[in-house]
Amino acid sequence: MDLTALTSLKPSAYEEAADGYRATGAMAARTKDEVENGIAAAMRGSLRGEAAEAALAQLAELTKNFHYIQVECGLVSTGLSAFAADVLPAKRKLDAALADAAARRFTIGPDGSVGYPAAGDETDGHRPKGGTAGGLTDDVASAIARQAGTFHPNPHFRHAQTCANLISEALAEATAADRKWAPALRRLTADDDLTVSNADWADAAHDMQDIRDVASHYLNDIPAPPENGGPEDNAEWWTNLSAQEKADYLAMFPAQVGALDGLPAEVRDEANRTVLDVTRGKYQLELAAIPPEPTKFRSLGLDGLAYTDEWLDWHHQHENRKAHLEASLKGMDSIQKRFDQTGVKGMPEAYLLGFSPEGNGRAIIANGNPDTADHTAVYVPGTTANLSGIEGDINRMTRVWREANSMTAGDVSTVTWLGYDAPQNIVLNSPDSHFANEGAPDFSRFMGGLHTTNTMESGGHHTAIGHSYGTTLIGSAARQGDLNVDDVVLAGSPGVQVGRATDLDVPEGHVWNEDAEGDPVPEIGRWGHGGAQETDAVRPSGPDGYTSGKQTIRGIIPSDEIFGANQMGTNTSGHSDYWNPGSESLKNQAAVVVGAYGKVKLK
Repeated sequence: MDLTALTSLKPSAYEEAADGYRATGAMAARTKDEVENGIAAAMRGSLRGEAAEAALAQLAELTKNFHYIQVECGLVSTGLSAFAADVLPAKRKLDAALADAAARRFTIGPDGSVGYPAAGDETDGHRPKGGTAGGLTDDVASAIARQAGTFHPNPHFRHAQTCANLISEALAEATAADRKWAPALRRLTADDDLTVSNADWADAAHDMQDIRDVASHYLNDIPAPPENGGPEDNAEWWTNLSAQEKADYLAMFPAQVGALDGLPAEVRDEANRTVLDVTRGKYQLELAAIPPEPTKFRSLGLDGLAYTDEWLDWHHQHENRKAHLEASLKGMDSIQKRFDQTGVKGMPEAYLLGFSPEGNGRAIIANGNPDTADHTAVYVPGTTANLSGIEGDINRMTRVWREANSMTAGDVSTVTWLGYDAPQNIVLNSPDSHFANEGAPDFSRFMGGLHTTNTMESGGHHTAIGHSYGTTLIGSAARQGDLNVDDVVLAGSPGVQVGRATDLDVPEGHVWNEDAEGDPVPEIGRWGHGGAQETDAVRPSGPDGYTSGKQTIRGIIPSDEIFGANQMGTNTSGHSDYWNPGSESLKNQAAVVVGAYGKVKLK
């Protein structure tokens, strides 16, 4: 970065280019949505056959292309804006030095040195000659130059030296910015084919980290989300960001944005889809790099079999990671499958409101936009729920959406909320309450976020639906704080930690329970998660005598009459069939979701 380059450099040109990339990314995002939720959805709803399937496959690839363009343009835009911000102080310093030099009629050498004229006054009978001041950026050298300027016979020297120092500092700062940014910006290139591969998405992840690293100073100037902020705090933070700051945050911190309750569903969906695609690309590449499983056993003759050394090494190095990658990718495929069902039999657009592959995985998927819905139901799955098996939970809420949508003229959104670590073993883990207690605050915040973002004048009608251990989490959320719902539907509940329906933080009469014939979980679970009630009791005190007092009844579950829930009819059996298509239990849930309480059939 020499004097000529920095003199001609225009940070505004990079800012304009950043705006152009940002606009291109926004155009790609709009086109992606039009293709995915407009053209493709309409085709799914009306066309069948090989030609239609082939066309939909091509549209899916086109959607990937536009999404990749959107993500990469966001990174380029932020990178250019950050470079402009980094180099602008140096540019301003140079311009100020050149302006000062011009005003004093100094000359500037190609190396940044400053020539100054002879002095106008004679000193001791001599006229001080002109000269050239070279730039000094070292603090000690600058101090020496300033001291020398105090005694220099030509008063122009001190000003020339100041200008030269500023020019030298500006060039050094600009060179540092150029050396930092040139490699990072050069790496923001795509291959020259029309296929967005796993390698492309994995590369996007590296690009994101690269830009985050070199743009840290620029990004630190953007207000961060409030630490431990609630939904309203998060919403206020997002609202107060400028359009550019929002775009930068979405581009650089999609996982953080996608996890913030209180942000609009469309924003969270955009952020989480980026996380999903980037993660899927990385995981596919990592899985492909794991070597094949070696032969597991070797013969010991009459003594039987033993593990081979090669297999033991492979097992210790790769087996657990391979299982995690495969399970996570299965869940990602299930989420994508739901995206691809938009338009089928009227299914609305899907919104990915939360996603993470860590641990057992997280996934929050909405059918329809909860921000604009009159009625929203949020379903919490129970024991063994994880990312790998998310398809079954998504399908349950798809069925609720279809039934509920058929009962109302209003907009309906149904949400699958796998936002906690569910117990994974029905015997070893499900009796433990800590899974519910730790996940409950997150559920409450999520429901509070839906209230914050809902745009309906009424604020919308919200229902929590829990199955099995999911009902325990809902109960724990009510016990710990605000549940933020209008109705609660419980199915196959082993207990909700409280002994009365009125303790579930909803209006009286708005707790609904389903206990199917042959479902063993409620009776088995009552001693782990049942609630307690203190009641008046009359006990014998002697021959023909009685005394009254308080008695605590424990192990109360929603199926008990004393609990006080509305007991809804079911025509299913067992623990897992409450969402069977056309079943009474499914129709009853849908009626509660849309507030059509008169359609609920009670036992």
